[in-house]
Amino acid sequence: MTVQEDTRMCSPYDVTISVHANRPTGKYEPLWNWFGYDEPNYTYSPHGRKLLKELTELSPEPPRIRAHNLLTSGDGLPALKWGSTNAYAEDAYGNPVYDWTIIDKIFDTYVEAGNIPLIQIGFTPEALSDFDGPYRHQWEPADKYATITTGWTAPPTDLKKWGDLIEAWARHLAERYGEDVVSSWPWEVWNEPDGHYWTGTIPQFCEMYDVSAKALKRALPKARVGGPHTCGAFANEKAQTFLRAFLKHVVDNKSPIDFLAFHAKGNPVIYEGHVRMGLHKQLRDIETNLAIINEFPELRHLPVVIGESDPEGCAACSARVHPQNGYRNGPLYGVYVVESMIRTYELARRANIHIEGAVTWAFLFDDQPYFDGFRDLATNGVDKAVLNGFRMLGKLGGEWLESESDYRRDIEDIMSHGVRGKPDVNVVATRDDKGVSILLWHYHDDDEAGPSADITVNLDGWGDMSASLKHFRMDEEHSHAFGVWKTMGKPQNPTGEDYARLEASGKLAEIDGQASVKVDDGKIALKVSLPRQGVSLLRLDW
Repeated sequence: MTVQEDTRMCSPYDVTISVHANRPTGKYEPLWNWFGYDEPNYTYSPHGRKLLKELTELSPEPPRIRAHNLLTSGDGLPALKWGSTNAYAEDAYGNPVYDWTIIDKIFDTYVEAGNIPLIQIGFTPEALSDFDGPYRHQWEPADKYATITTGWTAPPTDLKKWGDLIEAWARHLAERYGEDVVSSWPWEVWNEPDGHYWTGTIPQFCEMYDVSAKALKRALPKARVGGPHTCGAFANEKAQTFLRAFLKHVVDNKSPIDFLAFHAKGNPVIYEGHVRMGLHKQLRDIETNLAIINEFPELRHLPVVIGESDPEGCAACSARVHPQNGYRNGPLYGVYVVESMIRTYELARRANIHIEGAVTWAFLFDDQPYFDGFRDLATNGVDKAVLNGFRMLGKLGGEWLESESDYRRDIEDIMSHGVRGKPDVNVVATRDDKGVSILLWHYHDDDEAGPSADITVNLDGWGDMSASLKHFRMDEEHSHAFGVWKTMGKPQNPTGEDYARLEASGKLAEIDGQASVKVDDGKIALKVSLPRQGVSLLRLDW
C-alpha cells in the first residue's frame, strides 16, 4: 500500500442521516435492559449491589435479572461458572429440608436495587441427582467447556419432590415480597437443555418442565412461566431438534407456557492479528429460532425472551486465555451491543413476533484482576465502556421515529457477510413529550483502526419550538475506563485519588452540548464526527 492510499483510507468520510420528528412509527419498548450471570453469589457482594443499582438507573423501565444455579447445592461461595444456595436437602429419612437463607440474600438484593428477577428454576440439588460422577465442577478458563457438566445437570430423580420444592419456593417468595409482586416476576425452566446443562433426554426435559410449570401455577396462578432456553439454532441441528420437540410437546399437551425462550451467540475470531467479530452468527441464531417458532401457529402470539444474546458463548473465558475475546474491555463491545440490539428489533418485525427481552449475559467477577478480559459490565467496581452503550440506549423513549442513513447496511447482507469492508454508520431515534433522542453508531466487525465518519444529521418536523442539545459519547477517548487504566500503568491495586479517577472514567461522558440550537422552519442540522467503534446519543429538548 502506498502512503497516498494509506492516507486516503484514514481520511474521514461523509455520512448523511435524516430524522423525521413528526413521523412516529410505533411505541418504543426497551428489550435490551435484561442481564444475567452464572454466579448468583456475586449478587450481594458490595460490587454486585453497586452494579445492580446502576442497572436500575439505566432507564425508567426496571431491568430484568437472570441468574443460574438458584437451586444448586453447595457452600454458597462463588466461583467461575458456579454458584449455590443449598435451598434443598434431605434428612436421614429422605424427607425434604428447605433452607431459603441464601435465596433470601439474593432476592432481597434484587428488590432493594429495584430489579425484576427473571427467576430460573434450576439446577438439580445434590439430594435429587444420581449423576455418575462429581456433583460440583472445578472449571477454570483454560479447561474444556464440557467439563462443567457434573451432577447438577442430571434430571431430578423424584419429580414429586422436585415439584414440591418449586411450589414451596414460590410460596416462600410470595410470603416475603407479596403475592402480587412475585406473580409479576417472570419465571423460566432451566437453561440450555440441548447443551451442557442437561444430561437427560428431550422427553425427560419436557416432563420436568410440565411438573415445574404446574407447581409454580399452583402456588401463583397469575405467574408467567416460559422456556426452554435452547442454544443458538443457526447451523445447530441439535438445538433445532430440541426446540421443535419442546414446542410440539407444549402444543400437544397444552402445557402451561407464557413466553418462549432461546439463546443467540456470535463468533469472534482472530483474523490477521486482530479480533474480528461474528455479528452475523448471532443475528442468524435469532432469525432461525424465530422461524422455528413461526412453524407453530398456536404459539406465535407468545412473546419471546432471548435468554442470552451475546458476541460469543462464555462470559468466564477471559481474553488472557482466549484472545478472540479481546474486544471485551474496550468500546467495540459497547458499539456491538448497540448494533445487535437494534438489529434484534428489526428481526422481530420481520418475523412478526414480539421480542420482550434480549439478555446480555454479563455481570461481574469479583476477586479477579482488573480488566482481565472477562465478559462483564464492570471490573472491581469500575464500569466498562459497554455499560455506557447501555446508558445511551436508556436515553431512548416514547415513540420510534422514521430515520435514514446513507451508510446503513442491509441486515440480510450483514447476516450473509458480516460488517466487513464498508462499516455500518447507523441511526435510530425516538420522541417523547420533552424532546427527541437520536442514537448514532459507527460499527465494524474488525477491531482495528479506520477512518471516522463526518455525519450530517438533518432533523425535520421539529416545529417552531426552541431547542437545546446534549451530546453523550462512548469511544476510544470517552467513557472508556480501560483506556485510562492503561495510561495509569495498569495498576492492580489503585486506591484513593487513582481509584476515584478510574471510577469516574467509567461513567458516560457528555461533550459538545449547546444551550441553544438553530431551528430553521422546523428543521435542525447537526454535525458530528464519530470515530469507528463509537456511539453518540444526541438529546434535543424543546
